[in-house]
Amino acid sequence: MLWRYSLCNILLIYLIIISFILFSVGILFMFNDLVYFVEYELFMLNGTQLLMTLLFDWMSLIFMSFVLFISSLIIYYSSDYMMGDIFIDRFIILVLMFIFSMMFMIISPNLISILLGWDGLGLVSYCLVIYYQNVKSFNAGMITALSNRVGDSMLLMSIAWMFSYGSWNYFMYIDFFSFEFDVKLISLLIVIAAMTSSAQIPFSPWLPAAMAAPTPVSSLVHSSTLVTAGVYLLIRFNPLYVNSTLSTFLLFISLITMFMSGFCANFEFDLKSIIALSTLSQLGLMMSILSFGFIYLAYFHLLTHALFKALLFMCSGVVIHSFKDCQDIRCLGNLFFQMPLTCLCFIVASLCLCGMPFLSGFYSKDLILEIYSMGYVNMFAYFMYYFSTGLTVSYSFRLIYYLLVKDFSFYSYHYVMDESWIMLKSMMTMTLFSVFGGCMLSWILLPIPNMIMLPFNLKIMVVVVCLLGSWAGYFISKFSLFDMNYNYSYSGFCMFFGNMWFMPYLTIKIPSYPLVFGLSFNQSSDQGWFELLGGQGLYLMLSYYSTLNQKIQNSMFNLFFIFVSFWFVILMFI
Repeated sequence: MLWRYSLCNILLIYLIIISFILFSVGILFMFNDLVYFVEYELFMLNGTQLLMTLLFDWMSLIFMSFVLFISSLIIYYSSDYMMGDIFIDRFIILVLMFIFSMMFMIISPNLISILLGWDGLGLVSYCLVIYYQNVKSFNAGMITALSNRVGDSMLLMSIAWMFSYGSWNYFMYIDFFSFEFDVKLISLLIVIAAMTSSAQIPFSPWLPAAMAAPTPVSSLVHSSTLVTAGVYLLIRFNPLYVNSTLSTFLLFISLITMFMSGFCANFEFDLKSIIALSTLSQLGLMMSILSFGFIYLAYFHLLTHALFKALLFMCSGVVIHSFKDCQDIRCLGNLFFQMPLTCLCFIVASLCLCGMPFLSGFYSKDLILEIYSMGYVNMFAYFMYYFSTGLTVSYSFRLIYYLLVKDFSFYSYHYVMDESWIMLKSMMTMTLFSVFGGCMLSWILLPIPNMIMLPFNLKIMVVVVCLLGSWAGYFISKFSLFDMNYNYSYSGFCMFFGNMWFMPYLTIKIPSYPLVFGLSFNQSSDQGWFELLGGQGLYLMLSYYSTLNQKIQNSMFNLFFIFVSFWFVILMFI
């Protein structure tokens, strides 16, 4: 067990050192406006070069530093969280493969290498989701893998469509063919691929299902790796779809995703599923601001969101680990007196998610909302945007009420354990960066202060919506599950919104019908009547009659031998 702790400590030190080096080099690249390309020609086919290209600029370097920093703390956190697992070395290797696949995708401007990193993320995420060997994990892993395979197919079709351009590097043709049909189709394929990875509607059900993975994996997936791959892809390909019909389509999809995830989180009772739906809501926020063309704002919120979302999952992992794997928030309550440091970190992360002033989420989220207020959008889009923001505050305060304020329950009273010092060190470090990371990044990424002039009612709109959302979250949390009127009067409403608008049933049941029909047809035809009337039946018939003929011949030979012997004896006596 000691060598496992030493392995995690060594990885922690190495990854943090590399992270700080990459962050420093990224700042140097940004201030000096440097971009480096590293190319290696693999082979040439029909005048088309297959190049392995790596792109190093300030955006890729800073993002890689954040991925490595969060991953280092999660690996150190896992050394205690996965302590009872005898295959923890296998778990650490899978996490490292996941990190390196994400880093390879970050530095890839070539669609071939992007596909390699994308497939690495999909394959290793499947292995991590099914890490706990049970039926629920297998089903969740299959949903995750098949949903992300749609994105792989979109990238493969875009690679095939780009074959006529002579290169798969998007930066070589992006400005010259902006109005051709080919590039519009490539843009659509890439947007759909990004929607699958970032779990936008209708590909949303895999994100809560992936919560079957261990909590450190959920923390890594939802903060800086798999779900952010689609956002990062759209940041790189932004000139292809901005100011077009595709951007309007992306805005509509992201708004519906924000609204759906925020509403469903207010009806959910699983701790990790609520945080997963909050990730879905923030991904919709990033996609919506990307549709306006503000790639640096989306990148800014991507980095700040990675900090506090990793912290949220770390805190939820400590709670789940301490209460004997209980994830139902109705079985928890009044945790502040039992695990105060964990609850303090959880409150800080939740307030960052809500956009509390001068925390990390405020600097990016408030700026996005004010930029959105300055845009040309209709009343429906504006209402959905701010209503979804209020829902974010609502489910955050509801979660805080159920975990920290509500009275004691059976599990929280009897099965509480002590807080682990190893996991607390990771969480406290992440809390420090969640508090101060937003202002630090705003100073670095936004060197020129922007003056946003809005009317008083629009300027105060964010504060009003947050206050109304907090009141609504407290009001919703006061509902009792066993309230008779609540159950009978609103059961259909709660079932519809609590099950993600029945999308899990639609995405699982409808595609399964052809498979079930094919299985029954195969059993009744190919393994049924066709076996008896086809080649198997002919083989059985020939085998039966051949055996019968052989028996008859053997019996006739014996009978002939008996008769010959009988006549031979008679002749001897005569």
